[in-house]
Amino acid sequence: MLKLIERLGPVAAEEASDTLTLPFEQRCRGRLKAVSDTGRELGLFLDRGPVLRDGDGLRAENGEVVRLCAAEEPVVTARIASGLPLARLAYHLGNRHVQLAIGDDINGGWVRFPPDHVLEALAERLGATLEHHTAPFDPESGAYAAGEAHHHTHDHAHEHTHVH
Repeated sequence: MLKLIERLGPVAAEEASDTLTLPFEQRCRGRLKAVSDTGRELGLFLDRGPVLRDGDGLRAENGEVVRLCAAEEPVVTARIASGLPLARLAYHLGNRHVQLAIGDDINGGWVRFPPDHVLEALAERLGATLEHHTAPFDPESGAYAAGEAHHHTHDHAHEHTHVH
């Protein structure tokens, strides 16, 4: 078993010798047995810390680096007009103290959360259009998560971090 013992933060795909795809719930854990995407047995022996994010690297005892991938899982993506409507939707959903991912794409801004009929009803009442599908769920870190920056990977030659 390859023991993963150190969090590295975001790493480029070329830096890793293997990948590990996990759903959000398992990316919250520091101790875990898992199987890499190439079939290797892995053990996570990490200190308590921030949620593992898509693109984060983990260093093994032997120096190898394994890159984390956020698994596709059932989610609801709520879309609404940008500006005040999107801010209002994020505020009211976030006021429920649930994990939310916030993003945008060519269709505009969105708020994403695990399926929940109460949140879905609230989002629709605020004017959002809901899409039930599978996608990586990588929610915002807490506002008081010291030193934890939420990052996004872009489709260009380098990666960088945005602090929200």
